[in-house]
Amino acid sequence: MNKKLKKWVGITAVVLVVLLSAGIGYAAHLYQKTASVMGDSHESVGREDEKSDLRDEVVNPVEDNVSVLIIGVDTSENRDYGEASRSDALMLATFNKKRNSVKLLSIPRDAYVYVPEVGYSTKINHAHFFGGPKATIETVEQFLNVPVDYYVRVNFEAFMEVVDSLGGIEYDVPYEMTEMDSQDRQNAIHLMPGFQELNGEEALALARTRKYDSDMERGKRQQEIIKSVADKASSASSILKLDNVIEAVGSNMRTNLTFDDMKSFLSYGLSKNIAIQTVNLEGEGGRMDDGLWYFHADEESVAAVQDELREQLDLPVEKRETTNDFAGDSSLDGDQMH
Repeated sequence: MNKKLKKWVGITAVVLVVLLSAGIGYAAHLYQKTASVMGDSHESVGREDEKSDLRDEVVNPVEDNVSVLIIGVDTSENRDYGEASRSDALMLATFNKKRNSVKLLSIPRDAYVYVPEVGYSTKINHAHFFGGPKATIETVEQFLNVPVDYYVRVNFEAFMEVVDSLGGIEYDVPYEMTEMDSQDRQNAIHLMPGFQELNGEEALALARTRKYDSDMERGKRQQEIIKSVADKASSASSILKLDNVIEAVGSNMRTNLTFDDMKSFLSYGLSKNIAIQTVNLEGEGGRMDDGLWYFHADEESVAAVQDELREQLDLPVEKRETTNDFAGDSSLDGDQMH
């Protein structure tokens, strides 16, 4: 379904808000601070020429339609896994400059896909465990046949600190729920259904829980929570809080986007009619021979999403073989993962 928002979406929306919303003097301070933070957060992917193998040439976000993979990892002060962590959320944002539009795809963390880093199929969230952002990017490209030009990796601490720095977000909780907190304390978070203000711990628990609905609904819920964060960050009441927000993001983020790259997204934020459309994969879940639960994306849905995202990037739509091997065995035992 089509959505109309005034500002960009995602954690990188904070940078856009800094450039668009703050007053002249304060904005100058934030601009310099953001440039410094982004410099400290920069980390290359490790690809030849830092270019996707699905691109003929290096892209320039000032002129080209580009994609950004948002990787949420399950690390925090209590879960110091470093690179050996799984991705807890994967979202691929594709930007089309001419249409001034963004399409945001949520990829189920349990999707059964081929992981080039290890040479067999397993859950897509294991790719980060095996090879960090590079392995995750290669897996997403293999799965969708869509180039991943940039990535932004954030952890639990970043998400919670951003929400808390903004004074919380408002969200319509769909059901009563109990969930562990970021310190892995069981049932520490208890929410009742209804529209309410959530702090960082509560928003994270709602974004992560998988006990009350499906992996697909979880992805949609994460998309809506990200939009709530972007809405709050772009509100007038949050302008004086952006200093702390930038610190929260910068100290808990890695990205191959430079500050100049991020500034190129201004063209999207300056428009009042930016179109943001959420995209989701259809499919069903089930246990395989290894006893683990997987999400099997419907082949026709995968093909439709591939075509839609390639068309969004103005890339040719090609006929391709199915990338989902549902019948194979996963050689990863659950005890191997933390």
